[in-house]
Amino acid sequence: MKIKKTIEKVPGGLMVVPLMFGALVNTIDQMHLPFIMNALKSLGVAPTDEGFYEMLRIGGFSEALFKNGALVLIALFLFSAGSQMNLRIGGVALKKGVLLTVTKYLTGLTVGLLFGYFFDPMSGLFGLSTLAIIAGMTNGNGGMYAALTSQYGNRSDVGAVAILSLNDGPFLTLLALGLLGSSFPIIAFIAVLLPIGIGMLLGNLDEEIREFLKPGEILPVPFFAFALGAGMNLANFFNPEVVAAGLTIGVLTTVLTGGAGILVFKLFKEKSYIAPVSEASTAGNAAATPAAIAAAAGVAGSSGMMSASEAASFQSVAAIATAQISIATLTTAILCPIAVILVDRYQRSKGIDGRMESEQLKESNPDKKVQSA
Repeated sequence: MKIKKTIEKVPGGLMVVPLMFGALVNTIDQMHLPFIMNALKSLGVAPTDEGFYEMLRIGGFSEALFKNGALVLIALFLFSAGSQMNLRIGGVALKKGVLLTVTKYLTGLTVGLLFGYFFDPMSGLFGLSTLAIIAGMTNGNGGMYAALTSQYGNRSDVGAVAILSLNDGPFLTLLALGLLGSSFPIIAFIAVLLPIGIGMLLGNLDEEIREFLKPGEILPVPFFAFALGAGMNLANFFNPEVVAAGLTIGVLTTVLTGGAGILVFKLFKEKSYIAPVSEASTAGNAAATPAAIAAAAGVAGSSGMMSASEAASFQSVAAIATAQISIATLTTAILCPIAVILVDRYQRSKGIDGRMESEQLKESNPDKKVQSA
């Protein structure tokens, strides 16, 4: 039936499609339709505390996986993603990876800081929060980056993905919110970082462990996506403000993080700008970040490092931020490749072949004035 191929045709499909399906099921649940509740009651489903019968609350393994499994599955994903962070990469790839990671992070942080200054940081313009902006702008789509740089860039561009993988997950967003004044205790950082750190340690100590955990970068994604959607109402995706907010994050991500990356590459004498533009996207996995931040806020609130009201505010915006970031993912999945194609055409008109390293260009064009990448 080609179900997987069909899903993958949607930008960020392995994340977005299950999330939307989970939201659809939960939306039907929240309607409390009599014929569905009667059918569930006849099967022996226990009622909720409010006295309703819901498809996603039938108990057992089903409820644990499809309704309540998001945080555990996200932790498994982060553990597996950490194991794939190879610390042994080439010098040029290391340089590019560091430049791209730092630039993307600082750009997202700056936009989040300015937004918090001019608007309500929890529900400002279009209902945007600093959480949604930073999570959406600082976390790039590694798969898209690898695909675009492998087609339009050179080997060191592709190799930079090993450093870029450091922005997978909620850590940079958590750090940014701390810099913006939210009081997360050390234990909140440890609680988020521990799965990534242990995975990174094991993956770099043993190549077989890294290979064993590699499927964990993909396998948990549709499952935690569905569970995240199971906490949302589908109406969120048809709310004009949520759509406008998602489009805003997407456009800002492509234009500002891509533009900032180009400026930094120019400052460091890089002639090809394929890599920074290829990184100007929002990862589908970034939609999992608000849930992780909400969990960290819960830790901070229970420890007394954050007021109960501030912790509750993070938890209350998590569902909306997830929807906004999902829309941003779709937006950048369209804008980012278009931007890469345009940059590639422009560079070629200037004699720059982004597919070739500088040494290759010198060897293949000793007498021609073709600029190195």
